[in-house]
Amino acid sequence: MNTFDWAIQLVYVASATCFVLGLHLMNTPATARRGNQVSTGGMIVALLATFVLMIHIGGVTAAGWAVMIAGALIGAAAGLYTARTVQMTAMPQLVSVFNAVGGGAAALVAIHDYVSSVSAGHVAEVTTVTTFLDVVIGSVTFSGSIIAAGKLQGMINGAPITFPGSRFVNIAVAVIAVGASIYLITTPNVWVLVIVILAALAFGVTMVLPIGGADMPVVISLLNAFTGTAVAMAGFVINNWALIIAGALVGASGGILTKLMADAMNRSLRNIMIGGFGTGDTGAAAVAGPGGDVRSIAADDAAIQLAYAQKVIIVPGYGLAAAQAQHQVGELASVLEDRGIDVSYAIHPVAGRMPGHMNVLLAEANVPYPLLKEMDEINPEFPRTDVALVIGANDVINPAARRPGTAISGMPILDVDKAKSVIVIKRSMATGYAGIDNELYVDPKTSMFFADAKTALTELTAAVKTLVA
Repeated sequence: MNTFDWAIQLVYVASATCFVLGLHLMNTPATARRGNQVSTGGMIVALLATFVLMIHIGGVTAAGWAVMIAGALIGAAAGLYTARTVQMTAMPQLVSVFNAVGGGAAALVAIHDYVSSVSAGHVAEVTTVTTFLDVVIGSVTFSGSIIAAGKLQGMINGAPITFPGSRFVNIAVAVIAVGASIYLITTPNVWVLVIVILAALAFGVTMVLPIGGADMPVVISLLNAFTGTAVAMAGFVINNWALIIAGALVGASGGILTKLMADAMNRSLRNIMIGGFGTGDTGAAAVAGPGGDVRSIAADDAAIQLAYAQKVIIVPGYGLAAAQAQHQVGELASVLEDRGIDVSYAIHPVAGRMPGHMNVLLAEANVPYPLLKEMDEINPEFPRTDVALVIGANDVINPAARRPGTAISGMPILDVDKAKSVIVIKRSMATGYAGIDNELYVDPKTSMFFADAKTALTELTAAVKTLVA
């Protein structure tokens, strides 16, 4: 490489350093915004360096520049619009779409490089290995992420979708993709590359379809790791250090997050990939729990329990996100704190639909981060809690997880049932992702407040204020 090329690569390394620093700053909420800004700055520098490199190399026609600039502007506008307008409940779907775009773009880079090399009559062996890794991983990520987004959006049935011989088909397309890739390393052929692409796309579909809704957050994290790996391979293909480092960061962090989420559900990644867990939002109960009567409660009675408690733990769930009631719960907590009540929040690792879902929602309502306590920290406090207020959570508080024979057996849960009194805000008795009845709802010390989370919290806050006055 000449001096100019070295300078460009050093700029790429500086950009990658910004990515590393940004990721480090995202470790805590206090510096997370700055981390995003540092990472964004690194990406802008990398893009500018790429444009400078293309100008230096030359050979790009005016039409080519017009297409690239138009694509960049349209992509930036679309990304900005979706990021600003997407609801928090739809964030997992958006992440899946971003995974699909990232994986697909990385695969296209490798496909273009390979076709160009074949046309020129030279395909380096090292390049083809990374090329096919990029094509296979990127294509799997693209199709798998689209299916995952469809399941989360409700466009595809959230239940595990299987058919006779589905696992054989899954294995077959994987073997075809890998086998054809190995063949291409020694025998360049564009048409065989098409077979690799189609087989990898098919594998992405057959891999995600059998996975149920409850495991979908883990799958999204896994596909995110795939995206990073594909991007790193693309970096090797075009000799771009920024892509290699950034892709490796995403791949490693996504892999670690996937492992942590699987552990939080007490499930192995192998079992998740086999599928069969989770049947969507309204699946039928798989195992009947202990019998009992459901006891409903009105806002005034619930307010009395809260207002005269000494310690209250709030357990947010997907129902809170769906109703966009984070500001209402923050207001209720403030009213209780003004009364001298100890208030904290119990955050399950997989509450909502993606890691950190509840943390981000509550941060929007300016809830002090120290009040958000992880499962291991908060569980010992439930026996000393006067009232546990559950807002839209379901499977993560179901005592059925402690006994064998249920769809969630062995999954770590929040020990809500150990509180002295439990109030559950829920619109109906519908089951959660796992599709089984929640045994907490028939517990004698549990009261059900049937209402939309935002409406219920507004009524509770008004009723508590009346009592305080």
